[in-house]
Amino acid sequence: MLLQLGEVGRDRLGVVGGKAAHLGELTRTAGVAVPGGWCVTTGAYRAVVGGAPGFDALLDRLAGLPADDADGLAAVAAELRGLVASRPVPDDVAAAVTAAVGRAPAGTAWAVRSSATAEDLPTASFAGQQDSYLNVVGADAVLDRVRDCWASLFTDRAVAYRRRRGLDHRAVAMAVVIQEMVVPDVSGVLFTADPVTSDRTVTVVEAVPGLGEALVSGLVAADAWTVRADTVVDARIAPRTVAVQPAPGGGTRTERLDPDGPPLLTEDRVRELVRLGRTVEAGLGSPQDIEWCLSGGRFQVVQSRPITTLFPVPDTGDDRLHVYLSVGYQQMMTDAMRPLGLSFWQMTTPRPMAEAGGRLFVDVTAALGTPSGRDGLLAVMGRSDPLMTDALRTVLDRGAVPLGEDPATPAPVHGAPTTEPLDPDPALVAELVAEGRASVADAARRIHGRVGPELFVAIREDIPELRARLSNPRSTRVFMTAMDAAYWIDEHVGEWLGERPSDVLTRSVPDNVTSQMGRALLDVADAVRPYPAAVALLREAGDDVLDALGSVEGGAVARDAIVGWLDAYGARCVGEIDISRPRWHERPAALVPLILGHVDGEEPGAGRRRFEEGRRAAETTRDDLLARLRAGADGEARAARTALMIDRLRTFIGYREFPKFGMVSRYAVYRAALLAEADRLVAARVLNDRTDAYYLRFDELEQVSRTGHADLALVRARRAEFAAYEALTPPRVLTSDGECLQGSYHRDDVPPGALAGLAVSAGTVEGRARVVADLSGAALEPGDVLVTAYTDPSWTPAFVTVAGLVTEVGGRMTHGAVVAREYGLPAVVGVEGATRLIRDGQRVRVDGSSGLVEILDRDVSRTGDRLRPRDTHTTNGRTP
Repeated sequence: MLLQLGEVGRDRLGVVGGKAAHLGELTRTAGVAVPGGWCVTTGAYRAVVGGAPGFDALLDRLAGLPADDADGLAAVAAELRGLVASRPVPDDVAAAVTAAVGRAPAGTAWAVRSSATAEDLPTASFAGQQDSYLNVVGADAVLDRVRDCWASLFTDRAVAYRRRRGLDHRAVAMAVVIQEMVVPDVSGVLFTADPVTSDRTVTVVEAVPGLGEALVSGLVAADAWTVRADTVVDARIAPRTVAVQPAPGGGTRTERLDPDGPPLLTEDRVRELVRLGRTVEAGLGSPQDIEWCLSGGRFQVVQSRPITTLFPVPDTGDDRLHVYLSVGYQQMMTDAMRPLGLSFWQMTTPRPMAEAGGRLFVDVTAALGTPSGRDGLLAVMGRSDPLMTDALRTVLDRGAVPLGEDPATPAPVHGAPTTEPLDPDPALVAELVAEGRASVADAARRIHGRVGPELFVAIREDIPELRARLSNPRSTRVFMTAMDAAYWIDEHVGEWLGERPSDVLTRSVPDNVTSQMGRALLDVADAVRPYPAAVALLREAGDDVLDALGSVEGGAVARDAIVGWLDAYGARCVGEIDISRPRWHERPAALVPLILGHVDGEEPGAGRRRFEEGRRAAETTRDDLLARLRAGADGEARAARTALMIDRLRTFIGYREFPKFGMVSRYAVYRAALLAEADRLVAARVLNDRTDAYYLRFDELEQVSRTGHADLALVRARRAEFAAYEALTPPRVLTSDGECLQGSYHRDDVPPGALAGLAVSAGTVEGRARVVADLSGAALEPGDVLVTAYTDPSWTPAFVTVAGLVTEVGGRMTHGAVVAREYGLPAVVGVEGATRLIRDGQRVRVDGSSGLVEILDRDVSRTGDRLRPRDTHTTNGRTP
């Protein structure tokens, strides 16, 4: 149960835990010095807890608690810590540790560090989640600290971390590293990739005097250096007042320092550390977060773990720098996607895409390499997402992408207009909508009843029709005519009259399936409102809400209204481009809070009334604009041209939402058939659970269906990988060096404390911020300002309740912006960090004309009872 560090490595992770496994590897890596020591294996921990009365019962209680019961989790964790800490160290372990410590010179001090089996892994660092102890003197004290390390497997923060990562508390065990204590002159951390930007070509070094505990605990600011290609590109020397040092007889003490001392490391020493870091990185096979000490002129490594917060890099297949644009920011769905969802989107789009971190990216290196391609791409991105344009310019300004000559026939730029505009013709929209609906119905007929390999053949045969519908030239020409008309109106009317009127002109346009969906839910509320018993049941019902409604007065009417809405729109859901996401018709209970919000906060007939108000506002604005243009220079010509553009905009912009709705409707057909197939495979004991299918790509699931065999270990590994990907924030622009760029607004008109974004829907509103991560269960009230990461079309039912919208993602022509304008909802999108910087319940002002969000009440710190703010993550997990 006690092994020397030199005997262990990553092949014995389950025996010695992550920390010891990495240190063991490094003891055998040339050029890396590691303090000597031993590892008390997980066998000792299992021996201690295996005989502990009540231990298994406590684990059962822990597993059964809801994830949001923080007090309950903390109470059970405290009981577990107390139980483990009270157990005696087994005699054989105590004897082995005592003998090992006794062989060292008298007075030798030790560092006793936790080393859990779920720690320091590529997908989970557990940094700072379990306990370690410095300057421990004497065998008895070492044994006490070993027991404390075992108990720290159940610190509140470690329990919460495992819960968030989906790790089973029973599956983890604790080993303990006992190392000779290094008394350093300087210590610190070294990141072999930039933990903020993820750039693998950059190394970051931080240093403090004395023990590194001062840095990890945040007691002092560190000297910091950033190094690229062996050159120090940035250095920050911090004033220091204290250092943590070993105390005589054990433990640590704090001593005062001269705040004006020289830098702790010379640049030569910094470069030496960088080379050491690259050696460690090569030995362990991934970018590392390294804790080091400088003692007696020699660097020693006391810990190394993978940097788990780095965004993964696509496999390029060559050594050239590649530049990628995020698909998620364009599609308004930046969450990680499961393998089935990724493979379906790859099958759906005609454009090849790279995968990284559970997200999709488009390689634009070739376009950036020619003058016309670069100008065209920047122009298109400037219209849709200025932050993405700024991020691209950051890369280009470095000269990172060589600029060649234009080819004889330049390739078309994705997103650029390629067709002549159409004259307004509502019949064309009606025809395209009818064709789209018929195509989906035909797909449903062909796929219905197919099982096994035949099902996959049928879906593969239908995919070309899906792609043809999405790339239909007539369809594209319709919505591109509308989008170009919007840009023309804002540009030219802005020049002539000094205003941007397209926001009002797009209110209550015909044929917008997404806006119709939101208003239709108001009609559902109208059907439910007259029946108090049905309303009361909705307030209490669970997932069986539709069945339960049949038992109360008016329940049948309410159920029919909800079912009718689901028949029309139930193929949608939040994150709908991922086919693995449950659709609304599968989880109708998710709609109940929205319906109840409309019942409580709206008057009967609100849907029709709002549409008429928007239509009248648009018509009034049109008539006023045209009258003022006619009264000015070249009035008749300008008015005639503007009238044509307004007609094009209002006739065609509603159709902008339909192609995606058609795609999502088809996805629902595919999904239903694939879930039925997954259920068949579960019944045949091929899969453990129908959701196992989500973690297989389409062709892999097809093979499982054909062979009757599934690699369930692969499924488990991908579940864990997906959980790690969920915690990552994707960049707008990603390079093959791993650099993640989000872009910035270069504005000098932002008041102190205000947040800048992109103005997409005019108007100003003040209201209570509701920071929402999941539309399901969101308690929104009239007058609230919805603050969230992104809004795809599924969020539209919430738009009819709230008074304003703030998102972290979006552009002027993304779905959320189009619908916000139609509803007359002041909106600012592309507000970086909005869900982190705005607290739920704060009062905010949203200016959808200037693109500014002001926080008016900075004293609110409490989150709403029924809202779940989006998780925030700190670099490298150093802050609990």
